Amino acid sequence: MINTQLTLPSLSQTMDKKLAISIVGNFSKPSKMPCYGFSISAKYCKTGQKLRKVPGSVCSKCYALKGRYSFAKVRNALERRFAGMSNPRWAEAMAFLVGKMEKSGYFRFFDSGDLADVDSLDKIVKVCRLNPGISFWLPTREYSIVASWVSANGAFPSNLTVRLSSMMLDGAPPVSIAARLGVHTSSVMTEDFTCPAPKQGGKCGDCRACWDKAVANVGYKKH
Repeated sequence: MINTQLTLPSLSQTMDKKLAISIVGNFSKPSKMPCYGFSISAKYCKTGQKLRKVPGSVCSKCYALKGRYSFAKVRNALERRFAGMSNPRWAEAMAFLVGKMEKSGYFRFFDSGDLADVDSLDKIVKVCRLNPGISFWLPTREYSIVASWVSANGAFPSNLTVRLSSMMLDGAPPVSIAARLGVHTSSVMTEDFTCPAPKQGGKCGDCRACWDKAVANVGYKKH
């Protein structure tokens, strides 16, 4: 079960920004979004590695393995973040940084990469619990990791919106699995997408559907 004994005041007594950044590796800042994010290399995606070999899958032409993600500076930052997640103080450091740096009220996990295991999800949940004033969004294709966590712990915190992402381009979102686990979904479409970003300069603007539990599924345009 989640250890919720830590509180933000106790974190502030044992952590500072310099130490936290040395553990976490700092945040990403996707130009599309109104907030910071946390990312690791997509090469570590477990399900994604398999889907990259499947024609027509969302991961077959992964955006996070090309473009700016191929720059050495970006690759090195992603590697530092991935390595940091194994640090026993990662959740503490991450919660401290989110509390100190995120002023928008929103945060995204994994604008690149995905959950590694149940332990990584457990740590993310702890970060969310330690920052109840922030709305978190976690998209993932690791259905089994989410299922294992829910089976052991029950519902996710109210400020964390988990979206099970569809596997195939223009494929139906995993609605039945999501309903059973008490989470939400997202899909990737060539048309009939619901995300407004492509129509407003590639940015979220004032839309917060991804974080909104009242929105069952968000359909993103293929990019």
